[in-house]
Amino acid sequence: MRGHRTSRLLPPEIEEYRDARWRRENTACIETVVQAEEFIERVGFAACLTDARQPGPSLYVAVCGRRDATMPRNVQKDPESSHTWILKDEVMRRGRVYYGKLARGKAMFLAPRMIPYFGALWGVPRREEKKRLSESALRVLRVLRKEWEMGTADLRLESGVLDRKRFTQVLDELQTAMIVLPNEVVYQPRFSYLWGLAEERFPEELATKVDRHTALREIARCFLAGAGMTVPGELARVTALTRPEAGLGNRALVEEGYAVKVSHGTYRLAAWSTR
Repeated sequence: MRGHRTSRLLPPEIEEYRDARWRRENTACIETVVQAEEFIERVGFAACLTDARQPGPSLYVAVCGRRDATMPRNVQKDPESSHTWILKDEVMRRGRVYYGKLARGKAMFLAPRMIPYFGALWGVPRREEKKRLSESALRVLRVLRKEWEMGTADLRLESGVLDRKRFTQVLDELQTAMIVLPNEVVYQPRFSYLWGLAEERFPEELATKVDRHTALREIARCFLAGAGMTVPGELARVTALTRPEAGLGNRALVEEGYAVKVSHGTYRLAAWSTR
């Protein structure tokens, strides 16, 4: 219920601003994959299937086109969650935006312009792979660097990481490190993801070097541009930053005049003061 508690802290004009920016309006709900990609490009980063109980932009909420969208218990029979899932598959297949499980297992979309900043914080450079990745992850990675793309079952077999639970953990580890991502999902003859290397789809973005301070500032800027205001803990929950990291990013925006500190942990776009 954190999202609802956050909403009670926000002025009505901020909620209306978010409605427009995050497409929480019935007249602007997302229907097509092109609209989904445009939405992700505009907001910079978004969750896939979170609802009104979690803060931040969400493809599911944008498909619903309403501020109070809540995921039902039986998602298989819900047309809005099913449509969001279909759009997610199409966005993944087209490869125009980044999709994968990032820090804390958050399934997120990233606009290409945001990849260098997330990569600076969570990406594992190739020179550090042997030191920072598990042995099982290195085995999976060696297979993918040879084959470039492989289905889940074949990759598990070829890598020798045969335990299903451990193999799933390894894929999550490699996605969090922004090394591996799902390229496509197939449903016939059986359900499977096709896994590939992130550097193959986004070579320039992942090769861009960004320092940590800049990354924190630009992630904070991206969120504040869409949110209008951020309250204590909100940026950290949306992005999986720590609260001190989120604070560093927001304070950097204050220093350059992009944001105004309203109170402890609460920041607002400086442009609002001129409205």
